[in-house]
Amino acid sequence: MAESRARVRTVVFPVGGLGTRFLPATKASPKEMLPIVDRPLIQYAVDEAAAAGAEYLVFVTGRTKRAIGDHFDTAHELEYELEQKGKYDLLEVVQNTVPRGLSCIYIRQGKALGLGHAVASARAAVGRREPFGVILADDLIDTGERPTVLAQMAEVAAARGGSVLGVERVPQEETHKYGIVEGEYVAPGVTAVSGMVEKPAPEHAPSNLAVVGRYILSRNIFDYLAETPPDHRGEIQLTDAIAAMLRDEPVYAYEYSGQRYDCGDKLGYLKAGVAYGLKHPEFGPAFADYLRHTMNTSG
Repeated sequence: MAESRARVRTVVFPVGGLGTRFLPATKASPKEMLPIVDRPLIQYAVDEAAAAGAEYLVFVTGRTKRAIGDHFDTAHELEYELEQKGKYDLLEVVQNTVPRGLSCIYIRQGKALGLGHAVASARAAVGRREPFGVILADDLIDTGERPTVLAQMAEVAAARGGSVLGVERVPQEETHKYGIVEGEYVAPGVTAVSGMVEKPAPEHAPSNLAVVGRYILSRNIFDYLAETPPDHRGEIQLTDAIAAMLRDEPVYAYEYSGQRYDCGDKLGYLKAGVAYGLKHPEFGPAFADYLRHTMNTSG
């Protein structure tokens, strides 16, 4: 995957959630480690960050998330066994779970108190006075041969400044599932955001542009998060902090190119497995034949 010319050097991965929608599979294993074919969700997210020019990967983790750190750590015994058996292709895969030159930072979120709280926990690790990315691994987005979503957004941020939110158009009747932006069209795929509404009823939604799990945020967001009160569930919402920030500095919504799979939802997860299975270079055609046979015999 070609690297973006406009780089996002630090990317935050909020991975401290409990993954209750996938219990009991997530009782002892993080939902971000659920595989799509032969790679866990978090691996796709890290590869997307690398393609956007990331240098620092910040994982905001929780009590049951040790497997994420283990996945990106060096596995000396496994590497030795693969080398001894001459399985060099698998050895290369294992050695490159973290692309070369990238550094992993792990921050323990004591209690999951909302996406805003998770992002705020990364403040010390983000450090520098430049924009940083946020990727939610639940939202797996296939861009094919095009640049990854974060790389697309990095180009917008470099051209216009300010923060950039990844958005897609959803059916009007589904606006109650998302944060919805309102604003003014300024360029193909780009909206200058003037407001945000969290999960509005369809009749009250200002648009059908829904925020999905990709953000490039101004470093100033941490100041707004510090002033954001908890909602009725006691959680700090990133949407509330962004809504406050956009009164003082520009925020843009970018309608990315790509196919999103909501892997925080069981049906979306199954769809992603089928889609990625069908395009797998080794067994995609055989899988397609199997699906055709299954559909014919079940009909």
